[in-house]
Amino acid sequence: MNKKLDNYFATQNFDIEEPPFGHMERFEKRLKEPRKKKYNFKWLSLAASLLLLVGIWTGTNLSSSSLALADVSPQMQEAESFFVATIKQEIKEIEKFRNPSTERIINDALNQLKTLEKQYKKLVTDLNKTNNDKRIIYAMIRNYQSRIEVLQDVLKQIDEIKNPKNTEDEEIYI
Repeated sequence: MNKKLDNYFATQNFDIEEPPFGHMERFEKRLKEPRKKKYNFKWLSLAASLLLLVGIWTGTNLSSSSLALADVSPQMQEAESFFVATIKQEIKEIEKFRNPSTERIINDALNQLKTLEKQYKKLVTDLNKTNNDKRIIYAMIRNYQSRIEVLQDVLKQIDEIKNPKNTEDEEIYI
């Protein structure tokens, strides 16, 4: 079968027409040039427009309907940023000590923080309804303080687990 094909192609004349003048040079030039990819920016521009519209819609809806502790006054904004930074730092510190012996304590503390966060969100909605009621503002500050107290208690408990005091061996000096 292979010989039949070879004979067929050898006897046939496929070069009936001549290519136009300079065809070989143009062909070699195209082989040497790197190919440029063509992009269809129509879909990309449509997606960017949609993303922009969703962002604008979300930004206007969130900013107009929600009043937070930081929006009450510059001092409250400073206090809120301090509390948030302190809470994040304490959580990072606690996560460093996560191991099987501290797992339950840390998870309990994180659950307490979630509960306090839910309470805080309720306080935010109450603040939006009453518009700068001082009792709600104080409750929001107390909520942040409670979160920090929970985290500090967990750090104390972790410290006690790491460094247990053996009261039998200690001497009491007066």
